Amino acid sequence: MSANNIQESLFLRAAFSKSTERPPVWMMRQAGRFMPEYWEIKNKYSFLEMCKTPEIAADVTMLPVNLLGIDAAILFSDILVTAEAMGGDLSFTQGVGPKFANPVRNQADVDRLLTDVDDKLQYVADAIKVIQQRLNGSIPLIGFAGAPFTVMSYLVEGGSSKDFKLTKLLIHNHPELAHQLLAKIAKVTIDYLNLQIDAGVNALQLFDSWALALSWDDYKEFSHNYNTEIISKLNRKDIPIISFCKGSSVFAPLMAESKPDVISIDWNADLLDIKRTLPAGIAVQGNLDPHILYADKKVIKERIHRLFERMRGENGFIFNLGHGIMPDIPFDNVKYAVELMKEFRY
Repeated sequence: MSANNIQESLFLRAAFSKSTERPPVWMMRQAGRFMPEYWEIKNKYSFLEMCKTPEIAADVTMLPVNLLGIDAAILFSDILVTAEAMGGDLSFTQGVGPKFANPVRNQADVDRLLTDVDDKLQYVADAIKVIQQRLNGSIPLIGFAGAPFTVMSYLVEGGSSKDFKLTKLLIHNHPELAHQLLAKIAKVTIDYLNLQIDAGVNALQLFDSWALALSWDDYKEFSHNYNTEIISKLNRKDIPIISFCKGSSVFAPLMAESKPDVISIDWNADLLDIKRTLPAGIAVQGNLDPHILYADKKVIKERIHRLFERMRGENGFIFNLGHGIMPDIPFDNVKYAVELMKEFRY
């Protein structure tokens, strides 16, 4: 497939709710720690070095393309690069995850965050160009960003959190300050995604990974409204935008109001039931429980076929997991699952 007719790819046709002969497949965290080849690279470089070195980011992005034969590549990066560019002192520690040495807790902390940071994120645009040279029009490339609420939670908590206590205290006790912070992150996110479009991505995904921490009203005020603003300000001609959150099975009706092209659904819902509640023209992505990939191959086959038969006859279905692949899922099981899906025909 040439770059000129990439719009005819399975993935982009499904994303725009056109008919496909089978569901396209890609998986969140597909270029990750479940692959020995990833560790060969990771053992030589820090995580941020991998993200910030275009050739290395391209190497990692291409691993699932070459080893699994998936239908879309996704840029190797991290949702927190925007927060780092804004002034967050970010580090990643094995077994701990991301940490910000200077968490955002008060007005002065919010005031010091920068919003004109495209130059600091140029390495992402450079990586996209290298990846597209490597892909050479074979499959689409998905770019992405973290949604404002999720990025805010890391900045406020200083890293990962189980209960989001500090984030919730901020939005409940100091909502005006929370909105100032979210507005800054949203501005950076809009610029960053448009930078990715200019660099040559074929699709985008907005990751609101921790939206499920919020009640319905709080999600609407502190997440949904900002995601809507971001999607409305993207230069998205021929570039589908996928909206993802853990909790999409709950928040899908609101997510649809933001007018994404695709909503990625977690594994807690029946995918067809969700799709039938959405406006015409919004595709769905999902929604296999990633834990299924630990199971025996006969279970993997049965569950994939059950999902695909459930969605038979539906335009606008992209296969994915309900969340990312876990690092200790056997690579052989992932490869088997992808091969099964590529053999399927409607």
